[in-house]
Amino acid sequence: MLEIKDLNAWYGESHVLHGAAFEVREGEVVTLLGRNGAGKSTTLKSIMGLVPRRQGSIRFRGAELIGAPPERIARAGIAFCPEERGIFGSLSVTENLLLPPVIAPGGLDLATIYALFPNLKERAGTAHGTKLSGGEQQMLAIARILRTGAKMLLLDEPTEGLAPVIVQQIGRTIREIKARGFTVLLVEQNFRFAATVADRHYVMEHGRVIDMIPNHLLSSSMDKLHDYLGV
Repeated sequence: MLEIKDLNAWYGESHVLHGAAFEVREGEVVTLLGRNGAGKSTTLKSIMGLVPRRQGSIRFRGAELIGAPPERIARAGIAFCPEERGIFGSLSVTENLLLPPVIAPGGLDLATIYALFPNLKERAGTAHGTKLSGGEQQMLAIARILRTGAKMLLLDEPTEGLAPVIVQQIGRTIREIKARGFTVLLVEQNFRFAATVADRHYVMEHGRVIDMIPNHLLSSSMDKLHDYLGV
């Protein structure tokens, strides 16, 4: 579904990605693991066309995206949930959910989204974005892109700073949307959480992908993973 080859990316004069390469098959949940500064978030932003200078190849369902503007990439069927969430504080939960356009059939309707996120249903008509907890904002940020009809979801650090009970709920949601046919590329530092949702894990270091670990081999790869992640 997504094939990345020799991907290089720059912020100004800073060369962040150095020939990153990996693939994501349709229906998978795949994680990018690595230390801070390894290039994980930059990889997601590069896929979405949010990095001003990119070289290499990003192919989505066979179509080349290098050089494409973000709006064309979004309408091709890729949705991005950024680390900073991007919730509109002056809008209600429902208004935030209805804001992104539907770009393809197959998105989830509001009733299904509220069934996935019962916390949001309770806050639907009254709470504005600024009144939501961090966990509720993260749920809303993920829920908002499920309406659009995009079939590939890019999630940047969805569990960062959240209480364990909210992390468990986000894990259940990712498994549920995978069962519904969505494909997920997940940036995550918590590999213990990643192990509960992902099929495969790519490890990034200094802007390159240096290893791939299938989830069923994760437990036998812990020593190597500890070395990679420095924990």
